[in-house]
Amino acid sequence: MAKTLTQHLNDWTEAPSLRVALRRIAEYLALRLWIIVISCFPIEMNLRTARLMGRIWWLVLKRHRERAMDNLRPALGDRYDDRQLRRIARQSCEHFAQLYLVELVLTPRIITEWSWARHVELDRLGPVLRELLADRGVIMLTGHFGNYELLGYTICRLGIPLTAIMRPLDNPLINRYLVASREAGGLSLLYKKGVTAAAPEVLDRGGALCFIADQDAGRKGLFVDFFGRKASTYKSIGLLAMQKRVPIVVGYAARVRPGFHYRLAVERIIQPEEWDCRDDPLYWITQTFSQALEAAIRRWPEQYLWVHRRWKHRPKSERPLH
Repeated sequence: MAKTLTQHLNDWTEAPSLRVALRRIAEYLALRLWIIVISCFPIEMNLRTARLMGRIWWLVLKRHRERAMDNLRPALGDRYDDRQLRRIARQSCEHFAQLYLVELVLTPRIITEWSWARHVELDRLGPVLRELLADRGVIMLTGHFGNYELLGYTICRLGIPLTAIMRPLDNPLINRYLVASREAGGLSLLYKKGVTAAAPEVLDRGGALCFIADQDAGRKGLFVDFFGRKASTYKSIGLLAMQKRVPIVVGYAARVRPGFHYRLAVERIIQPEEWDCRDDPLYWITQTFSQALEAAIRRWPEQYLWVHRRWKHRPKSERPLH
């Protein structure tokens, strides 16, 4: 029996209904059209347009505006007044509008073996390159800060393969497109769902495993200090480092001037010997890499995703009694 249009759409998009399938197709076509349009203009012009759209995002979405300020006040309120915090929050929206609307989709075309040096400067990466070229695995961490995608692209363009952990997007069409573009640049990807089995294998063969390490881990996460507040953090990174005795590299790509101009740097390298003498090595590792991320963010607070729900879950000691 011939398949109906609905069945064909469901097969193509893995959608539960025709309505969802059509929405996913529309989103995918809109993305491809957006890429065609911005590819006709210089990236600096596109970034100026995206920055304007980020300002509109700040003005229109009250919920995001309030969440950013709720996160910023306890994090940086001791250093900046409310007017300055609002400026940081607005600039954060502008920065991430540039990242999400322009840089993420154009980076695979812009960052090549020959062109990366026009846009990226390397800041004292000798120690981390030695770790990456050594005959053992490495865990690499960053946060929702600067251009976290650019880190992987640039290192891969330098000829060093990486494996990054990612959560698949809800739209499988867009997900397949973005995965293909990342893999074309030499970046291997693992979905979070299967990372428990696959991650140790990457380290066993001397590979580099990359995580976004500032995601809320729920009530079962390990609560460590992050900007003076307890933040639920995944235990798996520290446990994996302890199990395989591999170093943890905390790095970032920060925008150093307007446009597509970034600096890649390492904030901290945590060696296995450092946690051997600790009473609670898992807590020490998790707190140490969180402090390293915080130190980098404090230098460029406008490049952190303050609308991100980093402090969503609270430790038992802070939960209200019913």
